[in-house]
Amino acid sequence: MDALINSDKRFALPNRLSRIGRRAEAAKRATNALREGFDARPLLVTSTGSVNWRSGGMSDPIDLAASSDPLWILDCAAGSALITNEIEAPRFENDFHVRELGWDVLCAPWYDANAPLALACSYAQVRPSELLSDNDAFGENIRDNLVAARLVLCDAEQDELRELGSLVGAALGAGIDAWRPGLTTDFDTAAVISATLEAEGAKAVCLIVGGDERLRNVRHPLAVGAVLRDAIMAVVVAKRAGLHVAATRICVRHRDDEIVTLMKTLDTVNDAVLKASLPGGTWGETLDALASGYDAIGQPGAWREHFQGGPIGFEQREFELAPTQTPSPFWHLARGANTAIAWNPSLRGGAKIEETYLVNSELELVTKTPSWPVLEGPHGSRRNALKVLQ
Repeated sequence: MDALINSDKRFALPNRLSRIGRRAEAAKRATNALREGFDARPLLVTSTGSVNWRSGGMSDPIDLAASSDPLWILDCAAGSALITNEIEAPRFENDFHVRELGWDVLCAPWYDANAPLALACSYAQVRPSELLSDNDAFGENIRDNLVAARLVLCDAEQDELRELGSLVGAALGAGIDAWRPGLTTDFDTAAVISATLEAEGAKAVCLIVGGDERLRNVRHPLAVGAVLRDAIMAVVVAKRAGLHVAATRICVRHRDDEIVTLMKTLDTVNDAVLKASLPGGTWGETLDALASGYDAIGQPGAWREHFQGGPIGFEQREFELAPTQTPSPFWHLARGANTAIAWNPSLRGGAKIEETYLVNSELELVTKTPSWPVLEGPHGSRRNALKVLQ
């Protein structure tokens, strides 16, 4: 508990402000470089991923189900502006001292849906059609370019990801350590995981807890209040300060459980995709390696049965790519350093491997769960192994 309290102090708002500023400055440089390729046209971003990247992670959605962020960001020749409604503007100004960070603040009436775009166009002195954007509602949609640019994480973003990864690893460990076979329910485990995350400012945007025969028969055994007796899986994608981290943990009671054998088999697939995730080559080649991994274990095409993961950061996955999606703009995108990945290979019957890594010359595991067994992998990668209760 003391470690959690100390981590919480690091994430307290006064300590976050410097990091927010450094993150926003790095994103501004990348944004300006991107705009230069489009005749330096004004860029207006509205999606949660793009807004959190450009703002340094200061925005949280009021409505978790909303398709756009409560904050819009405009970069143009006139400057950089935050556009929000009159309800949220005081919060951004008071909490984050945004004017001191060089932002102009444009306030729209909450009841006028057209006002934010009108304010942006007035500030930039352009028509809506002249804007660059991250959606199809106005201007030229360059979302794919924005995603490619933000895959490269600055130093402050990498530090943020490491801290979130450590929290996720601890939360998953706490949840499964609280499991009492035959006594506690999947709800109980989910509650411990969620509480651990929320206590340090993170939210589980995806939380799956299930076990026993439901784990063996379905890929997403969402918690239903069932008492778990022999096996448990907990899956988390957590978000904090605009960044995401993903991990899965599986625990069984008996060493002869079929899941143990399946997990050992799945190691081959996991190692194959990790080896093909280092800088150099393309993301398409990584997906080819993933498919070959399934071929090698006698499960050709098994990747079709479940989403396989990929680069992670400002979305749960920055893009979805399957081995057949060669026309995707991301298929030929070069893999670079300072990126984050979270692959998700799985096999029917209850086997699934998922960790988040920072990618440089080696793979740095950020989602380590204390006290869990660890397996060594390729190029410095490690992962938390399946846990068997004694």
